[in-house]
Amino acid sequence: MNKPVVVSEETLTEPVLVSDVAPGAKSAAGPAYVVLAGISFSHFLNDTMQSLIASVYPILKDTYALDFAQIGMITLAFQFTASLLQPVVGHYTDKKAQPYSLSIGMASTFFGLLLLSAAHQYLVILVAAALVGLGSAVFHPESARIARLASGGRYGFAQSVFQLGGSFGTSMGPVLAALIVVPFGQGSIAWFSSIAFLAILILWRIGRWYEPQIKAKKAVVDQAHPDAPNSRRVVVALLVLVALLFSKQLYVSSLSSYYIFYLIDRFGVSTQAAQMYLFIFLAANAVGAFLGGPLGDRFGRKIVIWISILGALPFTLALPYAGLYASAVLSVLIGLIISSTTSSIIVFAQELVPHRFGMISGVFFGVAFGIGGLGAAVLGKLADHTSIAFVYQVCAYLPAIGLLAVFLPKLPRHAR
Repeated sequence: MNKPVVVSEETLTEPVLVSDVAPGAKSAAGPAYVVLAGISFSHFLNDTMQSLIASVYPILKDTYALDFAQIGMITLAFQFTASLLQPVVGHYTDKKAQPYSLSIGMASTFFGLLLLSAAHQYLVILVAAALVGLGSAVFHPESARIARLASGGRYGFAQSVFQLGGSFGTSMGPVLAALIVVPFGQGSIAWFSSIAFLAILILWRIGRWYEPQIKAKKAVVDQAHPDAPNSRRVVVALLVLVALLFSKQLYVSSLSSYYIFYLIDRFGVSTQAAQMYLFIFLAANAVGAFLGGPLGDRFGRKIVIWISILGALPFTLALPYAGLYASAVLSVLIGLIISSTTSSIIVFAQELVPHRFGMISGVFFGVAFGIGGLGAAVLGKLADHTSIAFVYQVCAYLPAIGLLAVFLPKLPRHAR
């Protein structure tokens, strides 16, 4: 965990100083695999706990007679908190890095889970969800920075390793809900607070590795690469990346929040069986998220973004008309393809604005959470007035927004 890491100057924000290498050069030591494994495993634990919220929706809906709009508001309470605060956290840590903020933020998730397990009123459920969202707001921007510091120059690979933990954590929520929460009830959510405690310990240890990397220094003027896009093109590119993330994340949110209800309503499967089908989709998401980063390092991030979003379109269009088993196959293909864009979008944005690394990471992670929350609320309202099947017919066209990738600039070779 105390292995020294040498990274390029472009990865650093103003208050953080480590040994420099030439732009695009890789550290002689290579990636700090122990640190990457630790931050990825922490991401796994963090997102496992988060995914429990969506996985227990059927229990909360039946117990408290909630409608789909109220279910969507729970997602909004969780994800809006994370969306609102992540850019703020990233902006603050750009100026003053906080190596132990990760473990402190995880404590919010710890208390949120305990409150959710004991909640008996709708308002208390919303507060508990918001506390878990607060933990995410603190976790994601700074942990993404640590992953990049430990990358040894393999930025897409490091981001994919980081995303892999989160994606598998998200996929584990439905399985744990089916095996534990469904049989034992809402109170069993408290058992998962032990996961939060384990994450606090790991993140405290990672903070000890991170602390020596930080040295106070005076503000420096970043020298732009001569082939870098101008400021106007950077703004346009960031807006395009937000739109692409919107199309990807809203579609994934539609499956994560309502796929269980869709399978139950259309095919009459049990809640536990539907949880397992959701796990299959989320596991495919995890594999795709891991593959996307190294492919971006090898072939260029713009190419991966093109293929991963538009490539999912034929399968999303077919999903609303498929049978049960064909739906499972299509969900795997969609998850593998569409999730491979996440690492490339985030790293592309980071390389467009390297001097505001924490804020950009926070904005894009925050947009992802915010889109998921707002999308869940809007889609829930739409489902109440139409049907779940109609929601998936509408969402099937979202990957077509991937055509906007034509407006992305060509980055210098060392940052592609």
